[in-house]
Order: sequence, then C-alpha cells, then structure tokens
Amino acid sequence: MEAEARGQGEAIAQNLAQMSRLRTPVCAVITGEGSSGGALALGVADRVLMLEHAFFSVVSPEGFASILWKDASRRAQACELMRLTARDMLAFGIADEIVPEPRGGAQRDPHALYAALDDALCRALSALEGQNGQERAAQRCARYRRMGL
Repeated sequence: MEAEARGQGEAIAQNLAQMSRLRTPVCAVITGEGSSGGALALGVADRVLMLEHAFFSVVSPEGFASILWKDASRRAQACELMRLTARDMLAFGIADEIVPEPRGGAQRDPHALYAALDDALCRALSALEGQNGQERAAQRCARYRRMGL
C-alpha cells in the first residue's frame, strides 16, 4: 500500500513503456536478487545476462510462500518450486547468458567478475550490431511478450 501511495506502480509502468521504445541496444545484467515488478521492468532488454548465483522472479520467495501457504518461513520450499535460478532463466529463454562468478561468489574476486562481465557484454552488444532502432525495439517488445509462454 505504501509503495503504491508513493507511485511505484506508475513508475514501473512508465519504465516498461520507455524501455520498450528505446532504439539503442539495451543489455540488462542481473547481479543478485531480482524480483517483483521493478525487476521485471528492468528486464525489458535486448539481451539479459545473469550472474551465476543470481535469481529473477515476479515475486520474492517469501511473498510466494505467503501467498501459497500463508507462511513466509517456507521460503526454501518456495525457491524449489519457483525455478528462479540463472540456469532456469536460461532454459526459459529469459536470460541469454550466465556470467560465471569466481569461486565463493562475486565479492571474493571482483576483478575476475568484471573481466567475465566485460566479455559477456561485448558479446551481447556485438550480436546487436547491424539492427536498426525500429527493428530492435520491435524485437525487444516481442521478446518480452514471449516471457512465460
């Protein structure tokens, strides 16, 4: 209720509209936990990269457990059902590439992560070269509409 009173829903809707119309290449990088409408709005991209240990969903695991079982403490069980890992998102066609993280997580060796992310972003942007802006925006919208099918 508080988020809506502050205009969160309107901001997400405006972001969805603006991102879908951009004619420049858009690459999204999911680095940790991306859930709810704001995360989905930022996922309106030509290419979506996910760090190996990141997750992405329409609702947090706690929110899912609260809705399904009326018990947020069943978060772990919700995670199993939700299929929200980077591998899941790649299989669903939501993510385009998984960026490997250093052993122990990104925070253990940020420079190794930055190098892997730089390589992935270069590949993603290279794949988008040669498209005109109108084609790119149309393909981005079509991609977003296919999510969840």
